[in-house]
Amino acid sequence: MAAPRPLHARIAEQLRRRLDAAADGDPFPSETQLAREFGVARMTVRAALAGLQRDGLLERVPGRGSFVRKTAATRPVGTLLSFYDQALAMGRTPRSRVLEAGVRPASPDETAALYPDGAPGAAAVIAIKRVRFFDDLPVAVEHATFPAALDALLTADLETGSLHHALRRLGRRPTLGSSVLSARTADDDAAHLGVEPTTPMLVETRSVLDQDGGPLEYSVSSYVADRYALKVDFSVVTPDPA
Repeated sequence: MAAPRPLHARIAEQLRRRLDAAADGDPFPSETQLAREFGVARMTVRAALAGLQRDGLLERVPGRGSFVRKTAATRPVGTLLSFYDQALAMGRTPRSRVLEAGVRPASPDETAALYPDGAPGAAAVIAIKRVRFFDDLPVAVEHATFPAALDALLTADLETGSLHHALRRLGRRPTLGSSVLSARTADDDAAHLGVEPTTPMLVETRSVLDQDGGPLEYSVSSYVADRYALKVDFSVVTPDPA
């Protein structure tokens, strides 16, 4: 006669069925809640949850709880779609936590992107640094800068609103952009995102022009790699035979 399956394995099987019916990003009960529900010790629940985490079905965010994980949010690279609009298209609620918002001197990269024709003296930028969320899941740390003339952005709703929508209301329509993709570890952003400092990050450095071809935005967004992905479509170039 086969030995009975361990209790934690039987609980894990029930939790998997529950996860199948849940949506990506849904909050998941805590160890304490599950222990009470199943009438077992927290250690048993912890063993059941460990396998779900290993399989990428469940993610624990320190200080926030556990969340259902389906697949990483994906955006086509060739599409100029704001984080806000992408969240809404996915049926998620976009929100932000502001870490910095004000006027400061531009860095060399910001000057090159936003003042390509040169600027008298030290160029200034509107700098807005935010943690971006899908529902309650922190996904990215975004450093966005704009020409100093757009200081009205500082009065916009920076927590539940869209900067691109605010730009349109100011008569500046984001129209054309280019991105450079790179990678790094979370390091100092780890605490904001609820991850370890060694967590892989996908970094998108983006320059955006307005409807008249004028410099509009320079941003560096660092995404937790297993929470966000960029989709690339390409054609295959076949060299001419020598």
